[in-house]
Amino acid sequence: MAWFAATDSEVARWVLQRGIAALFFVAFLSSLNQFPALVGERGLLPVPQYLEGFHRLRRPSLFRYRYSDRLFRWAAAVGLVVSALLVLGVPQAGPWWVPLAAFLVLWGLYMSIVNVGQTFYGFGWEMLLLEAGFTVAFLGSDQVPPPRPILLLVVWLVFRLEFGAGMIKIRGGPEWRDLTALYYHHETQPMPGPLSRQFHLLPKWMHRSEVLGNHAAQLVVPFFLFFPQPVGTAAAAVVVVTQLWLVLSGNFAWLNWSAIVLAFAAVGDGAVHWLLPAVPERLSSAAWNVTAGAGRTTAWPASGDWVAWVWVAVVLAASLLLLGLSWWPAKNLVSSRQLMNAAFNRWQLVNAYGAFGSVTRNRVEIVVEGTLDTVPAEDAEWREYRFRGKPGEPERIPRQWAPYHLRLDWLMWFLPLRTVHEDWFYAFLVRLLAADPATLRLLREDPFNGERPRWVRARSALYEFSTHAEFRETHERWVITPLRVLIRPLTLREGEEAGH
Repeated sequence: MAWFAATDSEVARWVLQRGIAALFFVAFLSSLNQFPALVGERGLLPVPQYLEGFHRLRRPSLFRYRYSDRLFRWAAAVGLVVSALLVLGVPQAGPWWVPLAAFLVLWGLYMSIVNVGQTFYGFGWEMLLLEAGFTVAFLGSDQVPPPRPILLLVVWLVFRLEFGAGMIKIRGGPEWRDLTALYYHHETQPMPGPLSRQFHLLPKWMHRSEVLGNHAAQLVVPFFLFFPQPVGTAAAAVVVVTQLWLVLSGNFAWLNWSAIVLAFAAVGDGAVHWLLPAVPERLSSAAWNVTAGAGRTTAWPASGDWVAWVWVAVVLAASLLLLGLSWWPAKNLVSSRQLMNAAFNRWQLVNAYGAFGSVTRNRVEIVVEGTLDTVPAEDAEWREYRFRGKPGEPERIPRQWAPYHLRLDWLMWFLPLRTVHEDWFYAFLVRLLAADPATLRLLREDPFNGERPRWVRARSALYEFSTHAEFRETHERWVITPLRVLIRPLTLREGEEAGH
């Protein structure tokens, strides 16, 4: 059974368990702060109304038959506590089934939230976190050696994440094939970070080099994750470095951090101890029995062979399940009609991933304004609502938000690419007209300080990063060009009628 126990992967398990738990903590915290205002009982897309047709969707959720904001908050609070305990390593100090149960609780609770979150939870990293949480649940505790089958399945997850993203780009817009994608991406990405402008202003030859490096990191390097050490660790290091580059250049919630954490499944203890000698030789709180026979070495818990065999049976059952579910995403990877961020089963396990198959070349922002004036003429005093992460004032430096996820700001980026005439956006305008406190807390600045505006409207504007010369002259980071009014001024009554 030496093939089962990955005794050289303690660091990998340590990082995987605590890293994924930390991302669950961020996900539950993000939901606790935003979910009620977005889709709660009085949200923009209320869950109770959504549940009226939920029986046809057959999606597992704790809220399938009953939802209340109070029940949601309890679920989020439990998720925060359990994930915090996992980060601290408390469940890992017990028997193997304790961290298994803890991660399955996180998986079930967060899946319950995602499956009723509607468009506000329609992002690829939601299913990525769910799949990662379910898979690392079977890594066991300090009382058992890390199981090699699960580590290989985590590597398979990283492969689908990276190689799938690479293939979706090659099959997508021509800008990825002619190496010009990053002429635009740093400027037009959903939520720029504090360094995005500096990345955008790099010379074009560097942008082309970035694209080439991205293709190598996503289309070639993932295959080497499956190789023996030290090749697997070297491949994982490339994944980590390229993902850190994306962390520095933008705000993609926990997508990049998930890839960084999951890449450690391919990291060997020897490479870590060589690079960081201060890392303890053994991270587990309990020693394993090591017996040698017939030229093989096997590590098992000291508590008895029957415990080992139960553990093996559980891990192999989970591995066979995930391996069986791998047929559809594997087929998708080689399909000319490759799906991006798709689940092939209701449990959102073993999914297809990908991002930015094409790159937007111009950044058009939706600007939301209100006025207290009786007549909403063009010369009225229109005041702009300021968002936390979405670009606004020309001089403001974008903030670093990732891995925290600002869901409203992200959906605002999608509006110009689709249509502003979405139900949730009209509901949002109605809440602004009513000066709804929960909705206003999602914003950075309410220009009316809690007072109800008479009218609101939505218009579009072109946002471009200023050049070095423009910044020296104006001290503004964005050059903003107003375009047109997309939603004419609405009163509260008109907004409610438009939303219906």
